[in-house]
Amino acid sequence: MIITVASGKGGTGKTTVAVNMALSSREAVLLDCDVEEPNAHTLLKIGNETITSVLVPVPVVDPDLCTLCGKCADFCEFNALFVGKEEVLVYKEMCHSCGGCALVCPEGAISEKDREIGETRAATTDGIKLVYGELNVGEPISIPLIKAVKRNIDEQKLNILDAPPGTSCSLIETVEDSDYVIMVTEPTPFGLHDLEMAIDTVDAVGTPYGVIINRYGIGDEKVEEFLDERGVELLMKIPFDRKIAELYSRGIPFVNELEEYRSAFVDLIDKIKEYI
Repeated sequence: MIITVASGKGGTGKTTVAVNMALSSREAVLLDCDVEEPNAHTLLKIGNETITSVLVPVPVVDPDLCTLCGKCADFCEFNALFVGKEEVLVYKEMCHSCGGCALVCPEGAISEKDREIGETRAATTDGIKLVYGELNVGEPISIPLIKAVKRNIDEQKLNILDAPPGTSCSLIETVEDSDYVIMVTEPTPFGLHDLEMAIDTVDAVGTPYGVIINRYGIGDEKVEEFLDERGVELLMKIPFDRKIAELYSRGIPFVNELEEYRSAFVDLIDKIKEYI
């Protein structure tokens, strides 16, 4: 089973929910797909990590074979190639590694070389397997690295994916092939606004979902009213609680200290299994 934990904005407690759910299951694979700013590992006791570079192919133009016909640039919808009067310029950061430019080159002047965009890090801790990605600074495209993290999905286990915040392509890539999505929000105007966008995005993907309200009690009831209007299931309320906040500030997942929440997450996992 694959459950993605998502949110329309950062700071709602998405990673907190993903980590505590994984620890509650005791035998989960936790995949942090927020590769631009992964932080699931900061809430876990990480030992030795297995580090793997993530490479993507980018075009290399042979000037001795290239006739500057421009077919490669015409093909590339991302404008990663520019054919000038004397040479072809390759903007590697804009390349999506489709390989199409090499296929359409009539002279066979384009080959490919690998370029590192980041790395994945894997470790086992507290009975769960954790894999997270780290995108190199300045890299604009995260999708290949998210795919690399997701290649660690174990179909025989519960897989919990911590998605990037927002509603961009990185969220859609993470949600793809998931069995269920848990949306984490907060009861504030910003939380509601971004939750609406996230729900519209996941609706378009077609994956079933429910909502957890974190820091319940700090705002109003408009999120609950919205969920009632849309017919979206409210899965859990995590209160705005000093004890939970203190544990978080010390880097301690609250299910390790508050057994009632471990039981609540186990019940939630069982409920999602029955739904699927």
